[in-house]
Amino acid sequence: MDRLQAMTTFVRVVESGSFSAAARLMHIGQPAVSKAVAQLERQLGVQLLLRSAHGLTPTDAGQRYFERVARIVSDTEEADAAARDSTVGLQGRLRVAVPTTFGRIQVVPRLGQFLKDHPRLDVDVELDDRRVDLVAEGIDVAIRLGPLHDSTMIARRLGRGRRSVIATPRYLKTFPSLETPEDLRLHQAVTYTRDSAAKYTFRQSGDEVTVSLKPRLHLSAAEGIRAAVCADLGLTIAADWMFEPELKNGTVVRCLTLWALPPIDLWIVYPSGRLTSAKARAFSGFIATVVAQLETV
Repeated sequence: MDRLQAMTTFVRVVESGSFSAAARLMHIGQPAVSKAVAQLERQLGVQLLLRSAHGLTPTDAGQRYFERVARIVSDTEEADAAARDSTVGLQGRLRVAVPTTFGRIQVVPRLGQFLKDHPRLDVDVELDDRRVDLVAEGIDVAIRLGPLHDSTMIARRLGRGRRSVIATPRYLKTFPSLETPEDLRLHQAVTYTRDSAAKYTFRQSGDEVTVSLKPRLHLSAAEGIRAAVCADLGLTIAADWMFEPELKNGTVVRCLTLWALPPIDLWIVYPSGRLTSAKARAFSGFIATVVAQLETV
């Protein structure tokens, strides 16, 4: 078994969780799978897998090796398919990273058509609010919201989302009416922990007003902010897509609608230092259609 075959076998073992499962996927015997992994470990001089009664797990070295070679294996399979027959379509594994709330509300419910269009493609979706390291974690493509702080990534802005002051009607009944942005100082706010000192600029017919919210509750994730606002704990400033279901059914409403806030940018980003794969480009096109639908909401 050559080096690429051994790498492919190792990737299948990690993905499936066992030698026997990898053997079934590859249509080879289990001894051949075990031999391939052992060969890699001898060549590299490190242990790649920990074997226990609970199954197989990569060592630290094995996880780092997997993240690198999984990309090589995927790209090789894609290149082979393209050379054999361009009509075969995309295949292999695509790893994407998406902010949790955006993914849960806007991406995952729409994935069915993407999967139907690419039946031989497996998709791993990493739902996480942190800024995932694309290279270190083997991510093919990611969605970013707001300003980009990492200039080393390849990025393309897909669109902009409207932001609003959002609260429940029940909360608004217990506080003074909101007529101007200055009235926000009389309200309790729900904010991101990292944005607790943020200032917001509102514009209306050439007028500009900058205010700070009065945070009563700080939360580290969008899901927490959604839950707090829907529980009448305060108002927040957020992208409309973050509360799309609740805005449609009236659970929450927009406030200060005669005033405009700067929109939030939505980006598609790729790891630098390598060509963007056809799989990543296809997912980018899919996300572009999602963003286009958001702008019509």
